[in-house]
This record gives sequence, structure tokens and C-alpha cells, in this order.
Amino acid sequence: MVRAIVGANWGDEGKGKITDMLAKESDIIIRFQGGSNAGHTIINDYGKFALHLLPSGVFYQHTTSIIGNGVALNIPYLVQEIESLVERGVPKPRILVSDRAQILMPYHVLFDTYEEARLAGKSFGSTKSGIAPFYSDKYAKIGFQVSELFDQELLREKAYRVCELKNVILEHLYHKPLLDPEEIIKELLSYRDMVEPYVCDTSAYLHEAIKEGKKILLEGQLGSLKDPDHGIYPMVTSSSTLAAYGAIGAGIPPYEIKDITTVVKAYSSAVGAGAFVSEIFGDEADELRNRGGDGGEYGATTGRPRRVGWFDAVATRYGCRIQGTTEVAFTVLDVLGYLDEIPVCVGYEIDGQVTREFPTTAKLEKAKPVLTRLPGWKCDIRGIRKYGDLPENCRKYIEFVEKEIEAPISMVSNGPGRDDIIMRK
Repeated sequence: MVRAIVGANWGDEGKGKITDMLAKESDIIIRFQGGSNAGHTIINDYGKFALHLLPSGVFYQHTTSIIGNGVALNIPYLVQEIESLVERGVPKPRILVSDRAQILMPYHVLFDTYEEARLAGKSFGSTKSGIAPFYSDKYAKIGFQVSELFDQELLREKAYRVCELKNVILEHLYHKPLLDPEEIIKELLSYRDMVEPYVCDTSAYLHEAIKEGKKILLEGQLGSLKDPDHGIYPMVTSSSTLAAYGAIGAGIPPYEIKDITTVVKAYSSAVGAGAFVSEIFGDEADELRNRGGDGGEYGATTGRPRRVGWFDAVATRYGCRIQGTTEVAFTVLDVLGYLDEIPVCVGYEIDGQVTREFPTTAKLEKAKPVLTRLPGWKCDIRGIRKYGDLPENCRKYIEFVEKEIEAPISMVSNGPGRDDIIMRK
């Protein structure tokens, strides 16, 4: 049985905790897209962790964690992340890396940084992790696949060819030092030694696992609105953030994905640039930001303050629809307990017309939120384990959101810990 866990919005919905929780019942957890540019925060008996490349199932002894072919694989980062877990007392996880995954190179990070600097005020809000240059190279067919590390002749020829191309841009566009192909080859060979113990044909491994009835979890990074096709283009990431891509990024048949758990936050937050209709500012935003998440709304990777806003039913309904949501996990509800009333964005006003449909980016930039206000519950709901024990106004808020997003809320998270969860099934 295959289940995907994905985000409904801009990322930062609290997927790490939900994945960690569902990983307990899983045999295999797969990262199927993205790289180390976004993180999942997990709090468990070992402590508080921000995972970037590793799937959130690495804390369990019975699981196998897979880096799928769709991932931007930063090999030294992966090795370092495994080592940092072991140093903190976590038993060494069982990791498999797809032989078809492609390698994120240090020059991808350089190009990302140079391009953001060149664009200055018109930049895409990149985390400068090399993600866009990596995927550009992958689709331009000048990326290095893990399997190619084991063919030295091919590696040498390709390194020279790639450097020839990159150096023209470095010299004439960025006016930066050139790449040395011999250095690149040396780097790739060191990567080969690091990654060799983990490499296998993960698609074949998963084919057998599915036949054996294993429980498989696909873990997405970021959320619907950061998808390059269906998101707020061009302020998006460079790989598909949708559950449907899980089949491609892991190498399994699409019909095997039976459940799509979409994580939805009880208010809105976003890191980086781009249209954000329900965004709030000033003291109101500072208070929500500082109360939010565990230790506040700051990016797990960058530490950047997240932009925050009220719950956006228009964006979330759309996000759930394009994910193919079968159930919703509703997170950080406990954060809203300080409010007398809670605004919810139920429509967008664009050029004098109100719509409930999520538009393309140019129209989105002009949208103003249409707000409905619901009464708050004015108390701490952490520690509550049964849905019926939640304050009435809190249940009304959940049920209002559920109706608006047109997807069933089956889990409610009311705290940062692994056990702070209410099942509604």
C-alpha cells in the first residue's frame, strides 16, 4: 500500500511531524523530489531535528529510507546528515539511494548564488542551494547520474564537456573564476566512494516491496503552490511538489498511490517571495509569527522569518484539489488559541469581481482577500486527545475549514510533539 504525504500550500505546513507519525506504521519511506533546500522539523525522544535530504522515517529501526531518482542529491550533505543523527544517539538508519538519482554539484550552488545576485531585486527568493541550476542541467541532459560515477571514462569526457559550457557563462555573464574539469572529476570520484554503500536499483526494490504488500510512504517537500506547473510561477521550486510526481520520482506505477494525505496549516505561512493574498503585517504578524510552530515561524533550512497570514481557503481548496487529496492533516491549531476572533480568507476580489477559484500569478498579484471572521476559543488546547473534548468554537473552526476546502480533515495536530494529535476518523 502506498500513501503520499504532501503540502497544500507554500510548504511549511508541518509535514515533518505527520510523516514521522505515519512512518511508525510504514516499512519504507521515500523522498521523491527536491533537495536540501527545504527542511522538515521533527521533535521526538532523541531531541529536535531539522531534516533536509533524509526522509522523516529515519528515526525508526524497522524502516528503510529511500532517496528516489527525482531528488537533487547533494552527496556530502547526505553523508553529513546521516553522521549528525548517529552523533546524537539515533541508531544508524537503513538508507538506499537510487542509481538514477542525479547529483547536485558545488557549481550548482555557485550558479544559484551568482544568478540571485545578478537579478538583485528581481530574484526568485532562492535558498541558494543550487536547486534551479541542478534541475536545469538535468533537463538539459548535462547532469551527472549516480550510475555514471562508476564509469570513469564517461565521467572524464562529460566533465570536460560540462566545464566548457559552464565556463563561457562564468567568464562572460558572471565574470567569476572558471571551473577546472580535473577538480570536478576528483570531486565526483570522492562522491562515488561516499555514496557507493547505499546505491541500488530502488525502482526494482520497490517493485518487489509492493508485491510483498509492504507499507510505503512517499514524502513530498514544499507544497502545491510551489509546483512549477500548478503553483505561483515563477516564484516556485524547480521540481514537482505534487503527489502524482511521487510515482515518477520514486519509480512506481501511479495506480499504486492509494492515499494522499495533504497537510494543511490552521493559518498561512510562506518563506520567500511570491503572491500571498491573506498575508498580514506589523504587530499582528509578529505576534502570530512568534507564537507559531515550535519556537516561531522561521525556516527550518534558512532560519528566515516566514511570512504569515490568515487561513486561505481559496489557495488551500485548490492545493488539495491538485494533490488529489483523500484526507487532510490539519496542523498548528493550538497556535490560534490567543485570538478573540479568527479571520479566514474565503474569496479573492480581483478587479472588482469576487472569485473562489485560485487564479494564475498575474491575476493573483492583484487579488485582495475577502475575509470571514469566526469566534476564537481563547484557551490552550494542547494535551487534548479526543475531538469531542475540544472547545466548541475550535470544532466549529475545523468544520468551517473542512467545508471550505472540500476535503475531509481526519487528523488535527494540537502541539509540536509526536503525540499531540487528535484522530477524527
